[in-house]
Amino acid sequence: MKIVCIGEMLIDFVCTDTNAGLVKGVNYVKKSGGAPANVAACIGRLGGEVDLVAAVGNDPFGEFLIQEVASYQVNTDYVSVLPMSTTFAYVSLADSGEREFAFSRGADAELSLNQEQIDVLSNDSILHLGSATALLDGKLNASYLALAETTKEKGNTICFDPNYRIDLWRGRDDEFRQRCEPYFKMADMVKVSDEELVLLAQVDDMKKGCAYFHELGVKVVLVTLGAAGCLISHNGTQTQVPAYKIKAIDTTGAGDSFIGAILYQMSKQSAGDDFYADDWVGFIQFAGKVSGLVCANIGAMSALPTLDEVNAMHFELNL
Repeated sequence: MKIVCIGEMLIDFVCTDTNAGLVKGVNYVKKSGGAPANVAACIGRLGGEVDLVAAVGNDPFGEFLIQEVASYQVNTDYVSVLPMSTTFAYVSLADSGEREFAFSRGADAELSLNQEQIDVLSNDSILHLGSATALLDGKLNASYLALAETTKEKGNTICFDPNYRIDLWRGRDDEFRQRCEPYFKMADMVKVSDEELVLLAQVDDMKKGCAYFHELGVKVVLVTLGAAGCLISHNGTQTQVPAYKIKAIDTTGAGDSFIGAILYQMSKQSAGDDFYADDWVGFIQFAGKVSGLVCANIGAMSALPTLDEVNAMHFELNL
């Protein structure tokens, strides 16, 4: 089954100065990025069928992004080229691989889909909603919602990653929660970090936090726990799957590759009446290997492994 990813594709300018931060950093490397683009590239790299729906500027950066994403076997027919600047993100990395962000928003905000495009994209596909910018104001926001609503009406699977970025929502957490809620009501699967679960469910208890999403209609909740692995909440039970040992160099795109690897596996088999009930542990184990390899290298997209590379690598559980 085809997967559709909608949202931003942008340029990551990654600071290469050790622990300098964005204030003191002076040396940057250009990398392709944007959460939906990273997810799509992961799916394509693994051998899945994926459409990316996005907008870039009519500039060298937009041209670079389209060529780069297409090289990962992603269909870019739905990437619009608009008469403005491509969106930029500036990223610095600490020794631990943790990130500091600053955004300069451009073309991604102006993505606009007509009804004909929405109808085609929502046919026989899994829709992944994982944009960091789509819940902000702009034409992208309206297209994001319209595609989600049509996909839901057709009974197709929707996966939602709220992808909270404090730099985009500072002082507006209540508004962020409000804008997420309609998507929780439409989503079959939700992926959040443990910090996002507390922010969105407004409780510290993991089980109660998952219950918040299930009460809104979500079938499966995946809670990423960093080095502790991932919690699966499905059919009233929670199962924690451990992570693999990895030396993290750059965590940029780790969550995107994780969800991309899960979506790839979902697309390869039927959800059944129980929505992959017997498959989630295997999905998470495979996704942990993919994201682990991404963390061990620099670049959200350039670090993506092929299916053969994942299968050839030996992994040790972080128990």
